[in-house]
Amino acid sequence: MNYGHAVRAAICVFYLCAIASHAQQAYGAPGQKLGSSDAAIGAGGSVDACQLLTSAEIEAVQGEPVKEAKPNVQPSGGMRISECLFHTSNFAKSVSVALVTRSVGKASALTPRKFWQRQFRGLDTQKDKTRGASNEIEKPESRSEEETGEARRIKGLGEDAYWVGSPIAGALYVLRGDKFVRISVGGVGEESIRIEKSKVLARAALRRL
Repeated sequence: MNYGHAVRAAICVFYLCAIASHAQQAYGAPGQKLGSSDAAIGAGGSVDACQLLTSAEIEAVQGEPVKEAKPNVQPSGGMRISECLFHTSNFAKSVSVALVTRSVGKASALTPRKFWQRQFRGLDTQKDKTRGASNEIEKPESRSEEETGEARRIKGLGEDAYWVGSPIAGALYVLRGDKFVRISVGGVGEESIRIEKSKVLARAALRRL
């Protein structure tokens, strides 16, 4: 199994969801005004992504108040993908959050945790095998890890965490139990700062899972 291609395919799915959220906003989809409290719980008592962060937490990280939250829920087999676009006053600094959980009342062999294991587990082993196969096999200098969009493990966050991105875009994925979150912050040029901001928001979101 080519784990690199699998991860990039998974990332594309989430970016498509984010595009759908932006499209909903452009056409006037109903949003939710946020104050200092959490958003409402979704149908059937399930947790929505808009519930994971508060306006105050996002403003503390991005320096911009949240005007409204744009929710979007999409089923994916036996999983439920809840997305929230926290629209800030400066739209470029908006924050996108996705929460992947089991679909309520729908049995499936593919759970969020199994999906995570397929996409991320084994990446480090795969890299070690590739690097150890031959000393002559090296990455071209012009293609760094950031440029190829490979997943990089982030230690000390949730049960497991990875950053996937490039110098211009990226997202932080964090596993907790049988669910995981994806966080992407806008309006930040330097990747290391994007990672740190995403980690701060991820810790806040994890407290509500």
